[in-house]
Amino acid sequence: MTEKTIETKVSILSFNELNSAQKTLIDKAKEQVAKAYAPYSNFHVGAAVELENGEIFAGSNQENSAYPSGLCAERVAMFYANAQFPDVAVKTIAIAAFTNGKFLPEPITPCGSCRQVLLESEMRFDKNITVLLYGTNNIFQLENIRQLLPLCFEKSSLNG
Repeated sequence: MTEKTIETKVSILSFNELNSAQKTLIDKAKEQVAKAYAPYSNFHVGAAVELENGEIFAGSNQENSAYPSGLCAERVAMFYANAQFPDVAVKTIAIAAFTNGKFLPEPITPCGSCRQVLLESEMRFDKNITVLLYGTNNIFQLENIRQLLPLCFEKSSLNG
């Protein structure tokens, strides 16, 4: 038997340690929580993506009584960006969550489906997507999506 160790490097930052572009992206994600449609979970998520051309697209989670027909904020923002600029890579994604009248103190991470969609975009353009996960106490920064999904299913997996 052999073993493989998988490590994920996460930088933990305060809002003041971010550059102006990162602050703007987090602010856009935070604005989106107010636009979420979350009558069932009351868990509002906002996401914003910045493309390599500087364009920013944002989205919020959209629930549906017929689970799982809703869509997470990360996929709403990503699909919107890809639909408007299909040939431009995503540079950064920021994610924020709000429930019980306040933003969460610690960051949330994307669900498995969102991780797979984000990874597909990263692989599609062969460029890392920086991840910013907002919490009022801490902001997590990851260098790429693969750090969120190290044992991933990818295009090469289809070849056997």
